[in-house]
Amino acid sequence: MSLEDRYPSVADLAAKARRRIPHFIFEYIDSGTGAEAGLERSLSAFQDIQMWPGVMAGTFEPEMAVELWGTRYAAPFGIAPMGMVGLMWPGTEIALAKAAQKAQIPMCLSTMANANPEAVGRHVGDMGWFQLYPPRDPEIREDLLARAKANGWKVLVVTVDVPVGSSRERQRRAGVRLGLPQRPLQMIDIPFRLPWLYALWQHGRPRFWTVEPYTGGPSLKAFGEYLATQVDMTPSWEYLAELRDLWDGPLVVKGILRPEDAERCVAMGVDGIGVSSHGARQLDAVPAAIDALPAVKSVVGDRAKIVFDSGLRGGLDIARALALGADMCLLGRAFGYGAGALGLKGPAHVAKMLRDDLRNVMIQMGAHRLEDLPGCLVKKEGWPSNAALR
Repeated sequence: MSLEDRYPSVADLAAKARRRIPHFIFEYIDSGTGAEAGLERSLSAFQDIQMWPGVMAGTFEPEMAVELWGTRYAAPFGIAPMGMVGLMWPGTEIALAKAAQKAQIPMCLSTMANANPEAVGRHVGDMGWFQLYPPRDPEIREDLLARAKANGWKVLVVTVDVPVGSSRERQRRAGVRLGLPQRPLQMIDIPFRLPWLYALWQHGRPRFWTVEPYTGGPSLKAFGEYLATQVDMTPSWEYLAELRDLWDGPLVVKGILRPEDAERCVAMGVDGIGVSSHGARQLDAVPAAIDALPAVKSVVGDRAKIVFDSGLRGGLDIARALALGADMCLLGRAFGYGAGALGLKGPAHVAKMLRDDLRNVMIQMGAHRLEDLPGCLVKKEGWPSNAALR
């Protein structure tokens, strides 16, 4: 049986990953925060968005390519930045980069990934975006930007919606730390995850290679001190203005839900608005990002691109977000589940699965082009007009 038949959906990959990787890692990928009402809302809000099927549209192949800031992407979705992705399956960053290059979709590498922009940049080609957790030290900040630029990372994504670490109770109970869990009961299933252990032996213990030049070494204690002293989790508008001056490529601000914040970003010359609830991992009361998207689009218009993430689980969700005004969608958990379920084969499988799913959905709706998707929406009260969405 082919992978496509065994794992035709993100839910299938999540179920396999739960059985294949250590419990504490699955909880890191899967969990939200608090009672996880925000996580449930993030997912269920998509189900309320209905779209009209299309009839008598003839035989056609949907056009899914999209151009952002001078780069052509073969599909309107990509890989969201994920911290500690090397824990999900050792070596995943390179596999993600190769999958992105093959599928010609963007891959966003996190500052907190377990591989650095130099190593991953050799595999991602022109598809690379780099996500920055802002350093306080101007010299470190400028060095990180220079390394990203020198290694082909074309788009800078700055995350602004993590002012403080959230409770993430499921992760705490599971023993999620920078390293392995500390209590025996939290580690009890690790010896039974033999494929994962073998991959760990092959690739070595995950390290935070991107920031090691600034921590003085690979120790987790040194990395923890770096997080505490150097990472500015609450960057100001003045900090954003400095980044705009320093980075001469496209700049995306990730973590925007309020229209007034989007307006201020655009006024400062930001190229992309990242509409995101951080996967409902920060604030349990957060509204679903998909519910915030139409209002942000109505304010931004065509002055900046809309990069959407949070709650996406398949091609239909991607189509819904595009119909409501997104120009590009990024998925994190989907690719995390894929790596956990299938190892280094997972990212390429997820990319193909999403593309096939989006193609099917567009044909079902008679949408020849991405620009046709807003016209397929079953309108809800309070939404802007189709003209405002696209």
